[in-house]
Amino acid sequence: MKPVRIGTEYITLGQMLKLTDCIDSGGQAKAFLAEATIHVNGEPDNRRGRKLYRGDRIRVQGHGEFEIV
Repeated sequence: MKPVRIGTEYITLGQMLKLTDCIDSGGQAKAFLAEATIHVNGEPDNRRGRKLYRGDRIRVQGHGEFEIV
């Protein structure tokens, strides 16, 4: 599990994908989320605006698992 450090209260799923190099730019988020399987805390989710807080765990198909810290 790879830690994703944030300095704010939350980060959106789209921002997290960019920060972790799953996508190259924020503009790719919508297309990426339409194709990839993503689970947030064990539940499927593909909303790029989904707020992620410390302790949330995200599994991205083909890229691994991440935890917001």
